[in-house]
Amino acid sequence: MTEQTAVDYEYDPHADHSFDDTRVNEILEVVAEDPEINALLTAQNVNAVTRKQYSDHGPKHIEIVRNHALHLYELLKADGCEFNGALQQGLSEAFEPVILVLAATLHDIGHVVHREHHSYYSIPLAADIMDRLFDDLYSTETAVRLKAEVLHAILCHHTEEHPLTREAGIIRIADGLDMERGRSRIPYESGGRGINTLSSQAIESVRLLPGDECPVLVEIEMINAAGVYQVDNLLKAKLEHSLLEDQIRIVAVNTKAEDMLVERIEL
Repeated sequence: MTEQTAVDYEYDPHADHSFDDTRVNEILEVVAEDPEINALLTAQNVNAVTRKQYSDHGPKHIEIVRNHALHLYELLKADGCEFNGALQQGLSEAFEPVILVLAATLHDIGHVVHREHHSYYSIPLAADIMDRLFDDLYSTETAVRLKAEVLHAILCHHTEEHPLTREAGIIRIADGLDMERGRSRIPYESGGRGINTLSSQAIESVRLLPGDECPVLVEIEMINAAGVYQVDNLLKAKLEHSLLEDQIRIVAVNTKAEDMLVERIEL
């Protein structure tokens, strides 16, 4: 295993990226300073963690998913992968990472209504926010088309509806990659012992790297066999029908010598 970790990846607006970052830098600044978005990201954790004892779905989850999404996008773009969301809406390539940032930021805000079916509740809430944000940023035509792609990505992140764009596929996968053991600390310490919580305690690290056989290699280190649930059940379902199945290779290895019930999983 290498030393680079996905969690260590933080988007740097001043770095030399493999994509046009003019639009994404603009929207990142707007999102970071918006008081309604910041309030929602905190409030959405009440139903998820306090009441349901699920893993964290607040600001830290959003930060991780957003970084995963941009990291996946950067690796894929560096390998020449083509995206169809912005393209088919007649938007410039620079809007591809904008879709990712907005969808990653707003995908879970429906939790303020209820954990169950939260993806559907996120849609009207996110639509209202984007209407307000876009008013000073884009023309009406651009705003409508951009909003459509963001809402599609939000919907498909945790539902049976399959992504129709690779941008949406990235959001679906990035959400599933927030699985490291520290991420389940809140429900675990308050008594949560569901399979989701226990299995995420078994994931030591998640790393996104350039692949040899495909653009992206996801390396997952497990410290006991319970991590199989996270990889083979949850993450596998996120990868399927993402439009990125052939672009991303997932390898999970159990590194705890005394617990070798499962040594390796590869998707």
